[in-house]
Amino acid sequence: MGGGAAGFFGAIACAEANPRLTVYLIEKTGKLLSKVRISGGGRCNVTHAADTPAQLVAHYPRGAKQLKEPFRQFDAQATIRWFAQRGVALKTEPDGRMFPVTDSSETIAQCLLDAARQAGVHILTHTQPEQIDPLPDGGFRLRLTGSHATDLTVDRLLIATGGAPKADQYEWLRQLGHTIAAPVPSLFTFNVPDSPLRELPGVSVPRARVRVAGEKLEYEGPVLVTHWGVSGPAVLKLSAWGARRLHELSYQSTALINWIPEHTEATLRTWLHEYREQSGRKLVVSNPIFGLPQRLWRTLTEQAGIGPEVRWNELPAKPQNRLIEALLNTALPVRGKTTYKDEFVTCGGVMLGEIDMKTMESRRVPGLHFAGEVLDIDGITGGFNFQAAWTTGYLAGRAMAAAAE
Repeated sequence: MGGGAAGFFGAIACAEANPRLTVYLIEKTGKLLSKVRISGGGRCNVTHAADTPAQLVAHYPRGAKQLKEPFRQFDAQATIRWFAQRGVALKTEPDGRMFPVTDSSETIAQCLLDAARQAGVHILTHTQPEQIDPLPDGGFRLRLTGSHATDLTVDRLLIATGGAPKADQYEWLRQLGHTIAAPVPSLFTFNVPDSPLRELPGVSVPRARVRVAGEKLEYEGPVLVTHWGVSGPAVLKLSAWGARRLHELSYQSTALINWIPEHTEATLRTWLHEYREQSGRKLVVSNPIFGLPQRLWRTLTEQAGIGPEVRWNELPAKPQNRLIEALLNTALPVRGKTTYKDEFVTCGGVMLGEIDMKTMESRRVPGLHFAGEVLDIDGITGGFNFQAAWTTGYLAGRAMAAAAE
């Protein structure tokens, strides 16, 4: 159940492992692989370059420990081979993200659709189970509604319905006997309506450190100033690691940005002392340092009270102190969040302690398997959520096929 990445991978793995089986893929909407199609700005960030399971699991705020064994069975290298065997080559970007060489998510979506059809998977769209009843002797009876309304009896069932933003959307899984970790958003940007940077949308810094005041939450990476606040990989990844704590704070906090994370206050003061001796005649406002964008530098210097005519060797101590504070700790009053583009990732889902991670089978309901974001697994940006979907879908599909032999 579920026409996304994990559902397709599970159905394909099951059908290919045992061609004698009748495999159904059930999707309640008419849209198949919708998140695959929009991922990476329409390019599809398929996975992340990683040589070992240990490298992969370091990027999962939830599920890292439990994913070690699954990644030993099907890791990023296995994903690369899987697509290559079906005619889709992947390329690696400098930051480790991997995309199809076509730079088109349709390449990935079409590959999955073709593989499913070639394996004989029966795809039922506009269809959903109104009721799921475990049978006394094993298997399940599904009462389907929609375009393919019928009663369907199956030996095994894979749930790959993705994450959901509200707890009551998991009620049907609770009724099947599972415990749900309360869902909260992950991978979001910060809304800063009173931002001191509000006149700088589009300005980006390739390396900055973002932290939440009063919390043990920080992340370093590219930062992008937006119309509504701040975004970029550093903010998104920080939101993933801090998903539950930021939810507890009702998304009200103070974000502190260090635009030059290679420096502390002590090293920055030493650097500025030397710079003033060498470049004292330069105007402060019109000569950015550390490669910072001109618009950002101008804003920081103006907020420090430095006029356009001030030279470095004329800069008084108090404005310099304010500039140092702005460089190391620009304070942004965060008042809410915004979903990153159209991609929604949930922190929460089916508790992993109730799942056999070798087969993705429920420990509570025999024959019931899970894969993808419906589980309490989520990764940071960079292809990690798709990798978890491929891996858990593959293991579930293979296990279902093996159980039928």
